[in-house]
Amino acid sequence: MRVAIGAPHGRSGKTTVTLGLIAALRRSGLAVQPFKKGPDFIDPGWLSLAAGRSCRNLDLYFLNKEKLAEQFVRGCQGADIAVIEGAMGLYDGLDLEGSDSTAAVARAVKAPIILVIDTTRMTRSAAALVKGFQNFEPDTEIAGVILNKVARARHENILRGSIESYTGIPVVGAIPKQKKPFIAERHLGLVTVQEWDQVNDLLESLGQQIEKYVDLQAVLKIAASARPLPSVAIPRKQASARVRIGVVKDDVFGFYYPENLEALEDEGAELIFINSLADKCLPGIQALYIGGGFPEVFGQQLEENTSLRSSIRREIKNGLPVYAECGGLMYLCRNLIYNGQSYEMCGALPCDTQMSSTPHGHGYTRMATLKPNYLFAQGSEIRGHEFHHSRICNVDENEIDFIFNVERGYGLDGKRDGVCAGNVIASYNHLYAPSHPEWAANFVDRARQHEKI
Repeated sequence: MRVAIGAPHGRSGKTTVTLGLIAALRRSGLAVQPFKKGPDFIDPGWLSLAAGRSCRNLDLYFLNKEKLAEQFVRGCQGADIAVIEGAMGLYDGLDLEGSDSTAAVARAVKAPIILVIDTTRMTRSAAALVKGFQNFEPDTEIAGVILNKVARARHENILRGSIESYTGIPVVGAIPKQKKPFIAERHLGLVTVQEWDQVNDLLESLGQQIEKYVDLQAVLKIAASARPLPSVAIPRKQASARVRIGVVKDDVFGFYYPENLEALEDEGAELIFINSLADKCLPGIQALYIGGGFPEVFGQQLEENTSLRSSIRREIKNGLPVYAECGGLMYLCRNLIYNGQSYEMCGALPCDTQMSSTPHGHGYTRMATLKPNYLFAQGSEIRGHEFHHSRICNVDENEIDFIFNVERGYGLDGKRDGVCAGNVIASYNHLYAPSHPEWAANFVDRARQHEKI
């Protein structure tokens, strides 16, 4: 069973509806596998907690339809139902054809769609809206509607009657208007799930809302109507000659695709998780992976953990291979400057980073690999995404190389990305491993080489 949750536009309530739906389905005894359309780490954190399973991303900018369906089937192993949260408006995408839209993703995995509509200041016009979405692109199956921000019973009756009469699509839920947002936001979207007090109480409340105002049996009937997908072979993790790769994963650094971690394991890595705030030194590892996050929010605590920063700097001098993305790059630099304060970081890269009030990079990226390095072949194209309010500064360019030329996006300065210093490769670009399988294979191979030193 599978279902996609879409909307006419962003801020319609997709995330809170999806969270509540997952929580309600899980309360009913079902194993729910969450997915998020597009590049995102924050919403998937919430979806993962609601489901008790790691949320996965579905993105047609990174994979073609066939590969996307394979990743979807792989992610659904052991689940009773898959719930896909869309992004932006249902048909919104990078190009005129909407080739990477939520609707395109739903078609690729043959998922019927439930459309969430913000009904503020709208009655009969909702039917025209739904009818337009119903007929806009062929083979897009809008199988149900959830009304959000409904004012009162009379409002619901007009909305429900109009939509069902003019489109034939059933209204499977009507959620009343709330006095305040369920989840706070910041510059990259919602706050992370780790920062929310009483998060389990919130998810419980959202689940109860869905149980009260949405017909779960109708949702399950829609999900059960999904056409079958081809089965795929699930790779078996290598059982011998494993190397230990450290992954800094905690309240500070939490932006990792599950697929990236799995790709390392599939290549023969044992992942050792490290807490940047609590651990005092690196364990015995042969490589280190530092993902994105919010180091600026935890600048003082990171600075105070001098022993771990010293351990990282020392091991890097001894040749430890390190791959870092965005927040991880910031952590490896000398200093992080935020709100007029400067916090000392690892000092493994000869530059600083400074936070700004406006984004420097936000969206999909495309990089050309210009210089030799141990992860990506020279001349290869690397796709990913970025969302950062920081920039590098005070750079000693005699001590580092820049391995990527930015063809789409911003990177470090609008032209370059991929800081390379010794065995450290750090970038603002977030990479999705299934679209670049050489990344995991080469990183694990470099770790094996380091193990032999």
